[in-house]
This record gives sequence, C-alpha cells and structure tokens, in this order.
Amino acid sequence: MSLLEVSDLTVKHGGLVALDAVSLAAEAGSVVGLIGPNGAGKTTFIDTLTGFTPAARGRVTFGGADLTGAAPHVRSRAGLVRTFQSLELFDDLSVRDNLLVAAHTPTLWSTLTDAFWPKSHDSSETHRVLDLLELDDVADRLPTELSNGQRHVVALGRALVSSPQLVLLDEPAAGLDPAETAALAALLRRLPETGTTVLVVDHDMALIMAACDTVHVLDFGRLVASGSPSEVRNDPTVIAAYLGTSS
Repeated sequence: MSLLEVSDLTVKHGGLVALDAVSLAAEAGSVVGLIGPNGAGKTTFIDTLTGFTPAARGRVTFGGADLTGAAPHVRSRAGLVRTFQSLELFDDLSVRDNLLVAAHTPTLWSTLTDAFWPKSHDSSETHRVLDLLELDDVADRLPTELSNGQRHVVALGRALVSSPQLVLLDEPAAGLDPAETAALAALLRRLPETGTTVLVVDHDMALIMAACDTVHVLDFGRLVASGSPSEVRNDPTVIAAYLGTSS
C-alpha cells in the first residue's frame, strides 16, 4: 500500500474547477514531483491535502487512515506536513528557535507551567535536523542574516523537526541559484533515508529531474502525465503544457 493515496480529488471555486478528479500516489521512501504551468492547481493540491482548502469530492488516505475531511492539525499530527512559498519564518527568532517552535506541541498544562516556570524545550530532534541540514553554524543567527538559500533550508528544517512521514514542499527552489538548487536536490534525495517521504512542487525542472523518482504533471487542474523524470521530460503532452506546442 502507498503511504499516500489520493483518489478523484476535486476542488471547485464557484464555477471554476481548480482540481478535476486528480488521483495519484506516493510510495514510502520516494521523492515525488508535481509540476505544471502557472494556474495548473499545484498549490491548490497541497492546500487540499493538508486540509486548508476543502474538496468538493475525493478521498485522501495516508498511512492506511482516511484523512478526507480531517482538520489541518489532525493531518499534521498524523505525519503529513508542509512548507509554504512565502517561507513564513519568524525573523525575530534564531534559526534554532524557529525549529523549536515547530518541534514543541504545546498543551494547556505546558502553556500554564511555562508562564510561571519558563524552561527550555530544546530537543534531540532539533539537534538532529540542524546537523542533517548543516545548519549548526548558523543555528544562533536570525533568518534575516542568512542567504536566500539558507532561509529555504530553515523552512525545510522547521517542517522536518516533527519527524513527519511525508513532507510537502511548495516551490522550495524559488529564487535559488543553480548551485543552491543542486544542493537542495541532493538534500531531498537523502530525506527518504531518514524516514521522510517527499512530495515537491516546483517550476525548476533541474531540481525535479535531479531529485525525483516519479513526476506527475497537472494542467488546468487535470493530471495529464505521470512517470519517471525522463519519461515525463519527453512526453508530448508535457511539452505542449509547458511550451504551448505539440511534438
């Protein structure tokens, strides 16, 4: 059984069909790419998988559990987490504290006790992610002091610190130079070895071709192609979707 199974996922905004009966799967231990032109429905797909956008119909099964209709926090606690295009970092907190915010899930009791007896929530998981992403040297710096590439890695680290089964990355290579993109691709290839499956949405074909085992292509809300990176790269439908021509 696949870690993630999406069946007939459909999203409508009034008369606009943003996702049209999309079905795909992500195998545990893989890196899966989702590509398509602007407006194809890629971010809508991530928003719907993570519970931020309701689906008109369809089913989402994750780790054998039916998460259709589940709230975002329920999906996150099940091990399905995401990043955002805008990164959403806390610029007044250090890199380490940005990760700690995501690592610690507060309860009513912990909130009350922290108010009267503040304590550190530093964790071995935080140290593991800092080491994995080679952020130790900048752990005590503010995000505003980092390069754009490092800021993207911090956003990824914040998603990874909860040890998710699947991480959904929305445009992680936006604004990166070729060297940073190559480094990110190598990092994504390593994540399955740590127990985290990856689904990445991006326009950067160099990243997708280097990092992914399987690639799915959306166009106008419909899934138009799926296969290995080489199969998708040479698919006439994909060429037409990106270049506006047929081959």
